[in-house]
Amino acid sequence: MSQVTPLEIPDVLLLSPRVFGDERGYFLQTHSPQSMPNHPLGTSFVQDNLSFSRRGTLRGLHLQHPFAQGKLVMAVTGSIFDVAVDVRPGSPTFGRWVSAELSEENHLQLFVPPGFAHGFCVTSETAHVHYKVTDLYHPEAELSIRFDDPDLGIPWPIVDPDLSAKDRAGFLLKDVPLTRLGAKP
Repeated sequence: MSQVTPLEIPDVLLLSPRVFGDERGYFLQTHSPQSMPNHPLGTSFVQDNLSFSRRGTLRGLHLQHPFAQGKLVMAVTGSIFDVAVDVRPGSPTFGRWVSAELSEENHLQLFVPPGFAHGFCVTSETAHVHYKVTDLYHPEAELSIRFDDPDLGIPWPIVDPDLSAKDRAGFLLKDVPLTRLGAKP
């Protein structure tokens, strides 16, 4: 079972799995709903995703509404600066963010609950990032928040990131109608 540590926004969890190693290498369990039945990580994940990126790539900040996705993220190779931003209308931590360095060396995982925007940048030469999600991808429901939103003030550890066209066209959080984030009209 992993050691689970709530971050400054307690719904976002940092997991440190037990690693069993010997001269041949190591083994670790990345997820088991049976080991945490009364915990948010006992959640049913419906899809696994794997991305490959080069140093300087920044992906995010992404979310879906409706069909909000919880994510369990880990760097299988390389290292990333991973960020979760609370975009839940009415939340006492709305607009606040937390981050963690995830790497193949530290084996840490980040659980980003539904209602958060998520993004990461690659800080190693390359990185393979694996993440499990709690809902399927719905392109009609996706939204990108600008990585450089001045109201968020995220200190990304890279200069001049490589962005997709979708991420370059992202919104400032203050310009997103709260109903688009799940608030009742």
